[in-house]
Amino acid sequence: MQTAKDIRKTFLDFFAANGHEIVPSSPLVPRNDPTLMFTNAGMVQFKNVFTGQEHRPYSRATTSQKCVRAGGKHNDLDNVGYTARHHTFFEMLGNFSFGDYFKDEAIKLAWDLITKEYGLPADKLLVTVHSSDEDAAALWRKIAGLPDEKIIRIPTSDNFWMMGDTGPCGPCSEIFYDHGPSIPGGPPGSPDEDGDRFIEIWNLVFMQYEQLSANERVDLPKPSIDTGMGLERLAAVLQGKHDNYDIDLMRNLIEATAKAAGTDPEGAHKVSHRVIADHLRSACFLIADGVLPSNEGRGYVLRRIMRRAMRHAHLMGCDDPLLYKLVPSLQGEMSDAFPELDRAGALITETLKLEESRFKSMLDRGLKLLEDEAAGLAKGGTLSGDVAFKLYDTYGFPLDLTQDALRARGIAVDTEGFNAAMERQRAEARKAWSGSGEAVTEKVWFELREKVGATEFLGYSAEQAEGQVTALVVDGQPTDTAKKGDEVSLIANQSPFYGESGGQIGDTGVITVTDKGRVRITDTQKKLGDMTIHIGTVEEGEVAVGDLASFAVDVTRRDAIRANHSATHLLHAALRRTLGDHVTQKGSLVAPERLRFDISHPKALSADEIREIEDEVNAAIRANAPVTTRLMDPESAIEAGAMALFGEKYGEEVRVVSMGGDAECDTHFSTELCGGTHVKRTGDIGFLKIIGEGAVGSGVRRIEAVTGVGALDYVRQHDMILAGAAEALRATPGDLTNRINALVEDRKRLEREVADLRKKIAMGGAGGGAASGPAIKEVGGIPFSGRVLQDVPAKELKGMVDEMKTQLGSAVVALVAVTEGKASLVVGVTDDLKAKVSAVDLVRAGSAAVGGKGGGGRPDMAQAGGPDGDKAEAALAAIEAALGETVAA
Repeated sequence: MQTAKDIRKTFLDFFAANGHEIVPSSPLVPRNDPTLMFTNAGMVQFKNVFTGQEHRPYSRATTSQKCVRAGGKHNDLDNVGYTARHHTFFEMLGNFSFGDYFKDEAIKLAWDLITKEYGLPADKLLVTVHSSDEDAAALWRKIAGLPDEKIIRIPTSDNFWMMGDTGPCGPCSEIFYDHGPSIPGGPPGSPDEDGDRFIEIWNLVFMQYEQLSANERVDLPKPSIDTGMGLERLAAVLQGKHDNYDIDLMRNLIEATAKAAGTDPEGAHKVSHRVIADHLRSACFLIADGVLPSNEGRGYVLRRIMRRAMRHAHLMGCDDPLLYKLVPSLQGEMSDAFPELDRAGALITETLKLEESRFKSMLDRGLKLLEDEAAGLAKGGTLSGDVAFKLYDTYGFPLDLTQDALRARGIAVDTEGFNAAMERQRAEARKAWSGSGEAVTEKVWFELREKVGATEFLGYSAEQAEGQVTALVVDGQPTDTAKKGDEVSLIANQSPFYGESGGQIGDTGVITVTDKGRVRITDTQKKLGDMTIHIGTVEEGEVAVGDLASFAVDVTRRDAIRANHSATHLLHAALRRTLGDHVTQKGSLVAPERLRFDISHPKALSADEIREIEDEVNAAIRANAPVTTRLMDPESAIEAGAMALFGEKYGEEVRVVSMGGDAECDTHFSTELCGGTHVKRTGDIGFLKIIGEGAVGSGVRRIEAVTGVGALDYVRQHDMILAGAAEALRATPGDLTNRINALVEDRKRLEREVADLRKKIAMGGAGGGAASGPAIKEVGGIPFSGRVLQDVPAKELKGMVDEMKTQLGSAVVALVAVTEGKASLVVGVTDDLKAKVSAVDLVRAGSAAVGGKGGGGRPDMAQAGGPDGDKAEAALAAIEAALGETVAA
């Protein structure tokens, strides 16, 4: 038997051998089509290639694309489990030609693969073509040898594909497999076409036109090919099954579910097993691609899928969470083709376990309410919309889960009443919010949040994506259009831009509306928790609400921010290991050029401690360990050792980021609650260098550091300084310390010698000789010696005065030094004269003469200063006059 793995491999290998590039599946969250909820076909990732907006280095491609149809217009959720071929998740095998080959080669490749590689008998196959496409019909006759009765012409849009109201389009040709007359159903185009006898397995789209308007269509200059074949459907045909849930891949998941639940896979809970097998794939792949359960957008669809599966687990009697136990089974089936299942294994497991644990706590009460309210309803009845809303609002039951629970009993739900109850709640929220203090100043954001909803953040896995502009604000007011030169705040339905929060600053970059306008984004902020505001200037053209735009984050800047943010986690762990568990974060800043980290610690870090912390962080960086993310509730995360970050507000679910250590043993160097962006491996940080440490408050120290290129630039700059100093001193860098120490000692010696010389000059009279002694005059019978000195440091004056007092024995000494235009004064009085004369009174008199304000000291030694050095002589005269007045009194 050809397994699903064999079928996938055969398909990709066949087209690779025929010159096609094997292109990995794109994520389930479309990066190039914001109008799609999820990737729902193989061509989605090639959309811009087909329209000519993007060019790839190949003209032929083949993929096995993961797809989800569970939201928007492509929603198969309600039918899953009850039919043979409805799935929320499926794989689409496809081959594509971008202006290379066309119908003839596409048909030949398809026929050779199906009949020769897969071995399907030609007599069991038939095809459809659009009624206008005689070329395709002739090629099927020529290449496959099919008779006319097996080439069915279909005149409807079922056999004509269009990308949208305008754009590339063309006729289709579908290949069907005939299970034989024992299975009810007629061929395509017949009244019985919905039966199971004839099963479509492959659709070939011949993209040959461009729709310019509703009434105008022209030929494409380079016709292209887009095909899609569901792996599950093909596997059912090749394995002789009429039900997709009987193929090996799905049976293995069903068997794993039955074993874990202890129930019969074909018994009373058959539908539940099928629902869980399907929904497990959707949930795990969506989580792996960055979607997490929430009450908005894609996250809400994921939550609906998960809770529908969880209700079916409950119906089977599972008291404990079930879905997370099935992750290894899914990984065994599909991780060889989709390695993201292994990479995100921890995140998937924790998210499923958390969601199911929380939901189970409400499920019993919700189902009891539902049972009580529906007890009096007969088949064909309708459940009140208010009751359905209460189930949603109080117990977390999505509307479709309530509908699904009542489906078997034939009871409907009043959806209009449900919507009315939802609107009443919103109105109450608006009323309560309108008086909430400072929030009133941001009324515009609240109103826009209600109108346009949350912004879905794509930045954990992408730096470029497409989004749809949902709102514009210019000069504080919403507007439909922003023109060149406008300072604008732009909101979109999805974006890779990170809005500032948790210490990480917002992204910058460019938002482009093709051929229409460009906005330079200089900052990104987050409002009301989940609405991203892109702040910038319209550089070219204009941008309008409803525009589809390309969002491009400044990748170099984002990489630097990511490195610094991850480094703060490693730094936090190293600080606690080195300094003690009392260390907690008190604030942080994560910018592209540096990081700043405030911690609780009572004293300065020593050089040895800083060195030890750097060594710890850089050892973790060199280990190049993966950085993993899980989703948990805050309490469980903290119990598991995760550090909660200062200033962060946590909801019911938190992202837990772990890095370093041994991931397999679940021991990590660092584990923290964090919603920011991070590197994929610690080695991406490069290395860390602490460049500053100091106090910012009582018991709070601030550490500043650089990483990666910033750290390299820092080291290079210091190397240049070192080299320059070595060159200036004519020494090698290694000998700089000895040379500098020697120079310092020389300088100290010279300063002492200069100070001694100044003393001698000050004491040596006009002749400058020490032997002549200080110049002395009598003032009222008291010896007085005064000098004006030029460019003598103020700190040397007291020593000079002491020396002069000692030499003179009995005297009043005054020195006025003039340096850089300012005056410094010192007056000394020998001990025998202190009773008659106060140095403080004298120095204050001198200070007034040079514009100073007072002075101070002791009766035997006082000092002062003033801004007017030109009046130094006047100051000396004022001191002498004050001495005379004192003696005379």
